[in-house]
Amino acid sequence: MIIAILGSITAIAVLCWLLFTLAIYALPALGCVAAGMWAYQTGAGLPGSVLIGLVGAGLVFGLARFLILFARPMWLKLAVALAFVAPAAVAGFHATHGIVKHLMPSETWQTVFSIIGAVAVGITAFVRLASMAAPGPAGQTPASI
Repeated sequence: MIIAILGSITAIAVLCWLLFTLAIYALPALGCVAAGMWAYQTGAGLPGSVLIGLVGAGLVFGLARFLILFARPMWLKLAVALAFVAPAAVAGFHATHGIVKHLMPSETWQTVFSIIGAVAVGITAFVRLASMAAPGPAGQTPASI
């Protein structure tokens, strides 16, 4: 019985670590699924839709990274960051809700803890995105400074 409890705690810890680590990839994953489903529905077949989905995810992540690194207006950088943070926060809400619904019977407290989880994951995603930005003035890479 103790081994099962320790195993459950370990599994929850690993899933939370995975959620925080992969939070910034929620939007590219959404782009991957959307592009893959579109390709499959238009007759690309399974291998073609997987390839199109992966290319779509790469384009979403690459475009966002390019905009964060080289865009001059701060509002554009914030818009890109919010586009990445919003799906990460939604994923954090649902992941936290999936965990706490087994731990507490009150729906009010489930929602409170789920919102706390969403905020934590959103802040983590924002910090990880901000760390991708080049130090120094916008539009200059560290090598050109």
